[in-house]
Amino acid sequence: MKYAFFPGCSLESTARAFDVSTRAVCRALGIALEEIPDWTCCGSTPAHASSDSLAVALPVLNLQKAQAAGLPVMVACASCYARLRTANHRVCNEPEDRRRTERITGLPYDGGVEVRHVLDVLVNHLGLDGIRAKVRRPLAGLRVACYYGCLLTRPPEIVAFDDAEHPTCMDELVAAAGAEPVEWPFKTECCGASLSMTHSGVVSRLAYKLLGMAQTAGADCLVVACPLCQVNLDLRQADAAKAHGAFRPIPVLYITQLLGIALGLPSENLGFDALTVGADVLFAEGDADAVGFAGGKS
Repeated sequence: MKYAFFPGCSLESTARAFDVSTRAVCRALGIALEEIPDWTCCGSTPAHASSDSLAVALPVLNLQKAQAAGLPVMVACASCYARLRTANHRVCNEPEDRRRTERITGLPYDGGVEVRHVLDVLVNHLGLDGIRAKVRRPLAGLRVACYYGCLLTRPPEIVAFDDAEHPTCMDELVAAAGAEPVEWPFKTECCGASLSMTHSGVVSRLAYKLLGMAQTAGADCLVVACPLCQVNLDLRQADAAKAHGAFRPIPVLYITQLLGIALGLPSENLGFDALTVGADVLFAEGDADAVGFAGGKS
């Protein structure tokens, strides 16, 4: 099982923990990743907000490189995933977009390169049975709120690999790791996304609502699969408490970090040191790599 891996800009900087944990988990599960050579920024929010041409051409540049390698693409960042899938959708469905994009890139492209999110690869390609078979440290007793955010399931005609309103792929992965996914109503609510710098008050309010509901549902931690979601919910907890009322800090992990622990990978190789709210509280005292979960600690 081999994919061309598009890390994108966030995984090279603020979301390096997502990068290292994704690569480590894929190695452990036998998924070979070949990083797209000389990949370029997909454009993310700035391109599709300012240049319709670049919003398609920038992702296509990377898809053309994957096409040359003859590989499907795997993406971890939810925003990059949305942009690459959107570019394919437009090239396939809008002839003028295809012609314009080929003029910009200088190469033909028909939108045929498959683009999958890491969650899709783990659940629907590798399969949950294959993951359960490799779990070495079942996370029994750990209660987890799975937070999908806006971009992984919407718009469904472009990014769909799960239910748009009630996705379950992360919940299934959490259960495969031996932990308990909690039911809670905000799994696809917005966290404020890229407003973190320009409208931090909005992000603070939304983070407070999301984190509070996760704790009300009995979660010991949240898991995410989006760099923006992780930064907003992890980094803004102090701001949220100051503005809206004190609450118990709660760790916000990437789903690949949680899976890495369940697979028996050392926590120091999974980027836990990058968390603002530390995750040591999730594991047995004295050993952050221990099997047991110290449920109820605060």
